[in-house]
Amino acid sequence: MLTDIHQLRLLQLSSVSLPVGGFAFSQGLESSIDLGWVRTKSDTFEALSLQLTEGLGRLDLPLLQRAMHSFGQTDLKALAQWNDLALACRETQELRLTDTAMGKALARLLRSLDIELPFSPEEPLSFVTGYAMAASHWGIPFHTAALGFSWAWLENQIAAATKLVPLGQTDAQRLLGELQPLIPEAIALATTLEDDDIGACLPALAIASCYHETQYSRLFRS
Repeated sequence: MLTDIHQLRLLQLSSVSLPVGGFAFSQGLESSIDLGWVRTKSDTFEALSLQLTEGLGRLDLPLLQRAMHSFGQTDLKALAQWNDLALACRETQELRLTDTAMGKALARLLRSLDIELPFSPEEPLSFVTGYAMAASHWGIPFHTAALGFSWAWLENQIAAATKLVPLGQTDAQRLLGELQPLIPEAIALATTLEDDDIGACLPALAIASCYHETQYSRLFRS
């Protein structure tokens, strides 16, 4: 049963105020706008919907499910393998930086909350793995944790788009409403994938991320 405490922990874990630095990363969106690929609210919807279904749905969410199970079963070997796969699937230096910087910040926070982690502070940790360990420790079921993880990603992306496209606050809220129905679809897809099917292929995202490394002027770290 999902208690009030579980729900409050989920809100804590998914909050934009969680000090993991998600606000500092656009994950390729900034360069997509600079390249002229994303110019309007409609373009933003297309870009984020694709990342949500083909990125999170095929990579991050199935890894979240497996990492939560491994941590809950104290299967540290499997947990390390899923963490390695998450990092190996980050196609550029900046996308890996996004993942490991947020993962390191989350790990530091969890240790401050007296949650014992099976990774040393020096080991590269995917944010997905850190989120999975926190959700498992607090007894949050996978589906609920996946909703929170996806919402946190989407809210950060919309916040970036609001500054960069730019979008007005009303359009940003409309966009959130239009993209929300895709979250349950992505979670449902994630639960159908076999281990060998996990992985995302988003070439334009990788190209945009590479371009961002040498972009003349930028607001975000990736």
